[in-house]
Order: sequence, then C-alpha cells, then structure tokens
Amino acid sequence: MNFEFSSDQMLLKDQARKFLEGEESLKKARDVLEGEASFDENLWKSIIEMGFTATTIPEEYDGLGLGYLELCVIAEELGRSLAPTPFSSSVYLATEAILRFGSDDQKRAYLPKLATGEIIGCFAHSESNTSPTEENISCSFDGSKLTGQKIVVSDGDVADFAIVSAKNGGSVGLCIVDLKSEGVEINTETTLDPSRSHASFNLNSSAEALEGTSWESIQELLDRAAVLFAFEQLGGAEACMDMAREYAMGRFAFGRPIASFQAIKHKIADMYIAVELARSNCYYGAWALSTDAPELSTAAATSRVSASQAYNECSKENIQAHGGMGFTWEFDCHLYYRRCRQLAANIGSQAVWKDKLISSLERANQI
Repeated sequence: MNFEFSSDQMLLKDQARKFLEGEESLKKARDVLEGEASFDENLWKSIIEMGFTATTIPEEYDGLGLGYLELCVIAEELGRSLAPTPFSSSVYLATEAILRFGSDDQKRAYLPKLATGEIIGCFAHSESNTSPTEENISCSFDGSKLTGQKIVVSDGDVADFAIVSAKNGGSVGLCIVDLKSEGVEINTETTLDPSRSHASFNLNSSAEALEGTSWESIQELLDRAAVLFAFEQLGGAEACMDMAREYAMGRFAFGRPIASFQAIKHKIADMYIAVELARSNCYYGAWALSTDAPELSTAAATSRVSASQAYNECSKENIQAHGGMGFTWEFDCHLYYRRCRQLAANIGSQAVWKDKLISSLERANQI
C-alpha cells in the first residue's frame, strides 16, 4: 500500500504553492480581515483560472476530470497560504454533494457553472450551538418548500446556492436552495476569523431535493470533506512551524540566535512531530478518499482529529516562539491562529470527530 503522492501530484503541489505565493495570498487574507470584503475576488478569479475549482468535476461537465489526490495537494497549499476564498464550501461540500447525489439534470445545471466559478455553493447544516444529529434537525422540506433556520454557514453570504440538510417526513436528507430566491433571508455573522465569512439563513422558500439522500448520505459527504479540511489544517500547521523556525533562527538574544536555546528547540521539535503525525494520518485519509475504501469513515476521523491537534499546537507555539512580538497585530501569527480555530469548528468540532473515530473503530471491531 503506497501512500506517497506521485511526481505529477507533487509538481501540482509545487505549482500551487508558487502560484499562491505570487498572488500574495497571505497579505490578501490580512486585507480581507481588516477590510469590509467577504473574500478576495481577484484571488478567487485567479484560482478559477488555474482550474482548481474544476479539479474533480468530470470533463463532460467542463471539469478537469482529475482525482481527489490532486485536490488534496491543492487543499494543503490553500491552507498554508490562508487563501481568503470560498473554495472549501463550494468545492469540498457543494460540488461534492452534487457529484455524489445529484440527478443528471442537476449535474448538468450546476457542475459546469461550479467548474468555471460562475456560481458559488455552500453547505448549511447547523441549527444550534450543539452538533447536528438526525433527531435535532428541525428545518423541514415537503418536496418543494423549505422552511427553517441555519446558522454559522461558511461563505453563506457570498454563495449563490446552498446544499441544506432538512427533514422530509420522518427522515433527514439534502436539498438545493437558490439563495437569491424569494423567501431567503441572509444575515452575516461575526466570527474569530473575519477572513472567512459566515452567515445565518432564515428559509421560507422553494427548493429541490437531492433524491435518495439520507442521514447516512450527509455523514458520507462530511467524511469526504473532512479529509480535505484536514489537508488545509496540515498546510497551516506546517506554515506555523516554518514561521517559528525562521523567526527563531533570525532573532538574536545574548549574542546568539534564540533557535540555539533548548526551550525553543523543544517547541519546534514538538511542532515537527505533530505535523508529521498529522501528515501520515492525512495520507491515510487521502488514500481512503481516492479509492472509496470501506475504511473512509475511520480514515476521515483520524486525519481530521490529528490535523486539528497539530494546527492547534503549531499555531499556539508559533506565537510563543515569537515572544511578545507574536501577540502584536503586525505579525501574521494571529492570522493562522484565527484560521486554526475557524477550521477546527467547521463541519464539526474536534470532540465530534473524536466521537466519530471511536464509533467507527467500534463498528470495525464488531465485524
């Protein structure tokens, strides 16, 4: 079993990194955080022109027809650069939902526009501060009308449509709602990371079903997205480690670099261990995602938990390694800490994914 990326995939990763560095993605993240824009439109257009949004969409729908391994390496570089765009919502969740569960007509209607960036999608699942369950979903869909409320929807204020979880009869499934239609009220929400916008929805509008979807379909969608979010977290964690190491080697105290002090060495060594552990688990998740392996649920939870822990540790220790300067607005440390907290809460907290990991391991041991 080979978990390594191919030379072509590593070349794509290198090209994505150079592209995002050339676009000054990190600077644009700060500009969005400090400004009024919800995302950087110029960077988003450049990402679309690179074909990143079309990565896994089949060629018959104007996509590139590549695989999920290619999307994983792109996700890692987007996480490293803190790209302030709706990429994860539109690609990992909305596009994937239509790819997996959409009818032929729905695929023809949405996928070409998603590939070219003509439309942006998002995923609306949470209704309260507690984790969504099959029992506490109250948003309802009767086959044509969608009513209810959704909160903390990533990129909900910039998306054109949303994939929404709702009860239809006695079960929970997915439907598509046009966010520009009558009966949709969108309210922007303030979060710890303003470089990624969020919104809440009050829904009393028409919608169309993704036929045959169920609570299990939602969990499958979340598992697949979790691997990609984990790669974003891995990229951010590694960027924090590199930033801490670079600062420590260039900052002098008592006549020598602070990187020579044992306390700083230990911090960076711990960061390195966390990153490499997360990387191995993310590679496991990438393999399961790209092969539709039966172990996907376990692999997704493993990669998500490990990457969340690594990003949390590295983003905090990066601030500590910078000393008093790390707490200042002028340094970029807080940008990564903000994104760390935002990603850790997206599609379920670390506690939720730990529970999923335990449950998946228990199921595997019962077989």
